[in-house]
Amino acid sequence: MDVNAAKLTDVLARLKRVQGQLGGIIRMIEEGRDCADVVTQLAAASKALDKAGFKIISTGLRQCIAEDENGSQRVNEAELERLFLSLA
Repeated sequence: MDVNAAKLTDVLARLKRVQGQLGGIIRMIEEGRDCADVVTQLAAASKALDKAGFKIISTGLRQCIAEDENGSQRVNEAELERLFLSLA
């Protein structure tokens, strides 16, 4: 499933924020910060990654459900289901 990068600028921004969050989490662990604070930040980063994944899949769905030049769907239902479940 190929996804149009121009339609995912918000996803790229979200992933860059997550990248910064992960750096912060690493520093928190290295500094011996409270476990609850670290886990809270991990949960926030995880949720942001999930949202990015769902956005990528939903954007891709619009492209994949459309038929290609041969009249067949680019990705079948089983493949789409597998992608969704991989984020669960």
